[in-house]
Amino acid sequence: MSYGVTFSPFLSLPLLIAVGVLALVLAGLLLASRTRGAVFRALALAVGLLALANPSFTREEREPLTSVVAVVVDKSASQSFGERTQQTEVARAVLAERLGKLSGIEVRTVEADAGDGSADGTRLFSALSAGLADVPPERVAGAILITDGRVHDVPENPQALGFSAPVHALVTGRTGERDRRVALEKTPRFGIVGQKQSVTFKVTDEGAPAGARVAVTIRRDGEVIARPTVTAGRSTSVDVDITHAGPNIVEFEVPALEGELTLVNNRTAVAIDGVRDKLRVLLVSGEPNVGERTWRNLLKSDANVDLVHFTILRPPEKQDGTPINELSLIAFPTRELFQTKIKDFDLIIFDRYAQQGVLPQVYFDNIVRYVRAGGAVLVAAGTDFLDTGSLYNTPLEEILPGVPRGDATDAPYHARLTDPGKRHPVTRALPGSETDPPHWSRFFRVIDAQARSGTSLMSAPGDKPVLLVDRVGEGRVALLLSDHIWLWARGYEGGGPHIDLLRRLSHWLMKEPDLEEERLKLTVSGRDLVVERQTMAESVPPATVTTPSGALRPLTLAQAEPGLWRAATPADELGLWRASNGTLTALANIGPLNPKEFAEVTSTRDVLAPVAAATGGGVWRLADLGGSVPRLVQVSASDRLAGEDWMGLRTRDVSVVRGIGLFPLFAGLSGLLLLLGALTAAWVREGR
Repeated sequence: MSYGVTFSPFLSLPLLIAVGVLALVLAGLLLASRTRGAVFRALALAVGLLALANPSFTREEREPLTSVVAVVVDKSASQSFGERTQQTEVARAVLAERLGKLSGIEVRTVEADAGDGSADGTRLFSALSAGLADVPPERVAGAILITDGRVHDVPENPQALGFSAPVHALVTGRTGERDRRVALEKTPRFGIVGQKQSVTFKVTDEGAPAGARVAVTIRRDGEVIARPTVTAGRSTSVDVDITHAGPNIVEFEVPALEGELTLVNNRTAVAIDGVRDKLRVLLVSGEPNVGERTWRNLLKSDANVDLVHFTILRPPEKQDGTPINELSLIAFPTRELFQTKIKDFDLIIFDRYAQQGVLPQVYFDNIVRYVRAGGAVLVAAGTDFLDTGSLYNTPLEEILPGVPRGDATDAPYHARLTDPGKRHPVTRALPGSETDPPHWSRFFRVIDAQARSGTSLMSAPGDKPVLLVDRVGEGRVALLLSDHIWLWARGYEGGGPHIDLLRRLSHWLMKEPDLEEERLKLTVSGRDLVVERQTMAESVPPATVTTPSGALRPLTLAQAEPGLWRAATPADELGLWRASNGTLTALANIGPLNPKEFAEVTSTRDVLAPVAAATGGGVWRLADLGGSVPRLVQVSASDRLAGEDWMGLRTRDVSVVRGIGLFPLFAGLSGLLLLLGALTAAWVREGR
């Protein structure tokens, strides 16, 4: 209970001051002239002036408020190393017990970075600010941080804390901790396929002598490409070949340092997106045909394709006496294309091509070697595949996946996906394939052939193959056994997905990673990490995901569609994630290349010492205290808030008003009696 006086003047403050000055002058004149009753007249003026000020007696009922102590518990990934988790829980329990015995104390426990992998580094002061957002600064008695000392949002100015109270720190871990880490310093985001990119990295040993020689294992897409030996503490650059389009995952791993704290930062990775300078495609049309424009339009519409197209306009049997040197404006550079520069092409397409004496047999031998060495050939066959001049009657026979039977079936039919075709990335979920019959136009011819190798993706009635694909050595081959794909392009009977089919087929031949039959992919979707497995098999084994902190998570993959299996897990840690499924592995990096959380993992008192000293707090290492915590002392009026074995909490005298009473002095009868009493006293004295 507290009492006081408050004023609610009837006049504005300037006018009240003017009246007061006038009353003071009159009282002064009365007293100076020694007029009878001057004192009582001055008293009457004072009472009148007080009445205009309208004073009131107040009575307040106050309830004392508790002082708030914030206990911030570091739940970041680095707190799981060594004995830190156990030390944290012991300190937390002891603090809760001792704070509970103090009177007038409210404890706010805040867990920082618990289950949140969205922020880079340990942000205890952001968590502290959020935990005290609804607490007035005058109620804060102090803050106690339980952490390994690696805090990445320490304010430079203590005033930024928003309160005037001590900040104490209880540091987990032990002195003399050792750790080795590898960090990337300079990494490119893109690289031209077939060229090299330079990556700069550095190996750092903490708590160990500098200058050690360290063997580094460098992998690209899981395959070891180099094992250089570097000096710890020095930056090293290495050139990496960009072998394919899409992400090229380059991983760096160093061996463990004896007695080191953790292996989580002994490896790191970067994804360099491979970009093809130009996809060089050679299209050779055996004769002018209606489907020729379909191929040309498709390839010319892609800005990344550099197309070289030749058409044999006059076959040898059509002799009209025209000299050979006048048959074309530009001579067909067969030697240049099929001998000296054949390796420059990513794909060679034969569109209804038959032997016409233009290409000698030796050039077909070159094409076979080109495919086995990693090249790609697509044969779009028509009736030419049945003639004596068929490409099958050349050295290409040994790499073609289909054997012609010597006849063609000319009847309308819907080309359907085979069971393997429903799972293969080239034809999986091809638009229109979900219905029966497929929602695309019919073909009217299929070249009868027997599949002897590879995979049949599309078939005609009677299980006659329409599209065959095969791997030959390091290269790939495709055989299209119908020359009516142009009906889809022309929109006959509604057309068909010719662009999707031919583009996927071309890119599969050119080894596009997304179109690999057996592939494991790791991607980030929102707050989840998605594992995708492409396969031609009927089932897949469970996948194993390794988190940046080294924990293993088994995942059961569910079939999303034929040939595609998928599962997801929360992406709750920053750093390098790894997924494995059988012999396949995939990597994904979440957040920055070198997460602050794992950049320095040895515990320290130095980071929090400045802010603790500026606020009067202290920093103690729990291991030095034998597993206990400093005793708690409530301090009211002292600048010293910490000692060797004690930590202080500032005592706060804060209360809230629960009720208030108001009694105006000059309201009603009481005010009238005071005024009349003052005037009567002046009149009585003056009348004597």
